[in-house]
Amino acid sequence: MNRRDFIQLTSAGAGALLLPGMAAGGRVIAAEALLDPGLDLAVKKRLADAGLNAAKAKGATYADVRIGRYLNQFVTTREDKVQSIVNLESFGVGVRVLVNGCWGFASLGDASTEAQVAETAEIAVQVARANIALLDEPVQLAPQKGFGDVSYKTPFTKNLFEIPIKEKVDLLLSVNGAAMTNGANFVNSVLFMVNEQKYFASTDGSYIDQDIHRIWPTFTVTGIDRATGQFQTRNSLGTAKAMGYEYLQTTPPDRITGRPTTLFNNYYDMMDDATLAARQVKEKVKAKSVEAGKYDLVLDPSHLRLTIHESVGHATELDRVLGYEANLAGTSFATMDKWKSKTFKYGSPQVNVFADKVQPGSMGAVGWDDEGVKTKKWDLIKDGILVNYQAIRDQVHMLGETESHGCCYADSWNAVQFQRMANVSLAPGTQPLSVDELIKDVKKGIYIIGYGSYSIDQQRYNFQFGGQLFYEIKDGQITGMLKDVAYQSNTQEFWNSCVKVSDQRDYRVEGSFFDGKGQPPQLSCVSHGSATARFNGVNVINTARKV
Repeated sequence: MNRRDFIQLTSAGAGALLLPGMAAGGRVIAAEALLDPGLDLAVKKRLADAGLNAAKAKGATYADVRIGRYLNQFVTTREDKVQSIVNLESFGVGVRVLVNGCWGFASLGDASTEAQVAETAEIAVQVARANIALLDEPVQLAPQKGFGDVSYKTPFTKNLFEIPIKEKVDLLLSVNGAAMTNGANFVNSVLFMVNEQKYFASTDGSYIDQDIHRIWPTFTVTGIDRATGQFQTRNSLGTAKAMGYEYLQTTPPDRITGRPTTLFNNYYDMMDDATLAARQVKEKVKAKSVEAGKYDLVLDPSHLRLTIHESVGHATELDRVLGYEANLAGTSFATMDKWKSKTFKYGSPQVNVFADKVQPGSMGAVGWDDEGVKTKKWDLIKDGILVNYQAIRDQVHMLGETESHGCCYADSWNAVQFQRMANVSLAPGTQPLSVDELIKDVKKGIYIIGYGSYSIDQQRYNFQFGGQLFYEIKDGQITGMLKDVAYQSNTQEFWNSCVKVSDQRDYRVEGSFFDGKGQPPQLSCVSHGSATARFNGVNVINTARKV
């Protein structure tokens, strides 16, 4: 096998398991083939109409057709070596229909003729009719106006798939080299890149073309104390973004905070972050092990994103609340009776959490969801009170609403779209408050940066979270680094301990590339915004292993 073939094929199996949009029908292809524009809009519309007309002719009262082309590129390196380069493409059509109040779905890979799409639609109708025997209650689909011919494209200046592989490899190897030069013993780095080309059409009259681009640059740096055999790691403090390759630009580091300034905007200096990480892992190895007890926690957005994701994002998904979805992470403690009471204290008055799929640069940002609903922003928690959930067209009637929240998604053309987490974010404080001012009156606390290991129960209630960097706070001053830190709490107790949130100047949107849900599982991309926030009197444990 020559080197070119090796680059095309290496680790294809692993890539297919990890990357969004890679379901049956995916294929390994050469990098340059990813630039093929695919079907033009006129062809997509004819294919979609063939499916819609066939579904209606067979008795469907509603139908939608999704024509999807999913491109994935995955570049992995370790120290001075390239471990794998994966290019994947998946193309096909999925048709969903409603017949006598019951859903049916069918899909076909590489569908390229109107007859193929029409036949797929007819099979979806047959599936719906077969499902009627199991139907307890007919689907109530919220009304939705048609949008005609519309489009959305992720704003970017550099197409991820037009950047030569060599440039991406050179970047990662330079990142690794910077870490090793500054004392790291091991380092691996990865670029995940996704392009979702999605065309949606429905009997409501929508023909929606969307071109979504996402990137996640990440690494792990390891430092070892040869004398003791102890080691520590630090992951990238960058995040995933819905942007192009321009995200990987460089800016001068902010040595006052010890974090790259790029963490505060839409650019990420990966090499600077790796250099800093190499120095910090050496400090972590020699850091003082935390003493278990109660602490006031000051949580950076790079850390808080995961706590928001697990304890609020998943907990307010309406299908989990109703018990309709319990696979891959369980149901939710935030039951309908709590919402109906209009008094349930999810958190303190400082806690205002909103959902949206419109924040610029966020991983969930799209123009329309996967059932043709225009995306928007809405409140989940207002002044600490649970006020709403995340719901889609066949759920919102249970909330007394007539319009979907626009958070329906499928990770492939051959997967059924269902309710997925929107971007879920903690609103910044309304009064001027810097991070330094947040810290200055903390008597005994810990400042946590970056997310680490975690666990949470099947009702999204009792949990434990770690992090990447931990700094001891005494009498309003950061006194040094700690290690072996994790905190334990439950969702309601934790969010009610929130006493202050920094203002808009510190607000950042942090992305997650692989959010799993469902059975069979689907992956989605989502972001969580916040400013640095303070939580008083949280239980901290020591996670050091005892020999």
